[in-house]
Amino acid sequence: QLKQAQEVMQVEAVKVQKEMQEAEFEGFSSDETVRVVMSGNQEAKGCDITQAAYSQGAEALGDLITEAYKDAHEKSLAAMKQRMAGLASSLGLPQNPNM
Repeated sequence: QLKQAQEVMQVEAVKVQKEMQEAEFEGFSSDETVRVVMSGNQEAKGCDITQAAYSQGAEALGDLITEAYKDAHEKSLAAMKQRMAGLASSLGLPQNPNM
């Protein structure tokens, strides 16, 4: 029975990985002049920069891109944690309070 549970977990984990790879998460700079798109497995998919962001200068633009990247990354990680917690719950596994 343990072996069967491990097999189910492995199949479900692969499904979750595929879902997260295909999922896209948007992150924005604080002034919303930069948008970054990231996959659920934290792969950068794209970046949109408005003229307003460009006009702020190179240093500010770098900060805006970093803000947007961090926002997308946090959303991506939160979705992965939520999905894995749901998987664990559906398999009757105890929840990790640190996730």
